Amino acid sequence: MSAFPGSVSMGIIFGLVLGKQAGILLFSWLAIVSGGADMPEGVRWPHIWGAGILGGIGFTMSIFISELGFSSRLMVDEAKISIFIASFLAGICGYIVLKKTLPCNSAS
Repeated sequence: MSAFPGSVSMGIIFGLVLGKQAGILLFSWLAIVSGGADMPEGVRWPHIWGAGILGGIGFTMSIFISELGFSSRLMVDEAKISIFIASFLAGICGYIVLKKTLPCNSAS
């Protein structure tokens, strides 16, 4: 852990937290602009952004790929820790964005 955070861990964290949301937002925009999809009723772009951030929660495939991609046990362990951190950050950030953008449904 003396080398943490290193280039591997930062790449994983930025890829899951920033890359996933950018990809989901970009390809959603492309699908809607090209006419391949319609924006659902009541959904706005901040909602898609919040869902894109939540896309950064990615344990299963990320851990599977890290097991295949790294031969060193230390790098696999660093990747697993980074995946956990990125998933936690994505979950918190996605929650905050959606909490601020979704209407409050309180029972009265």
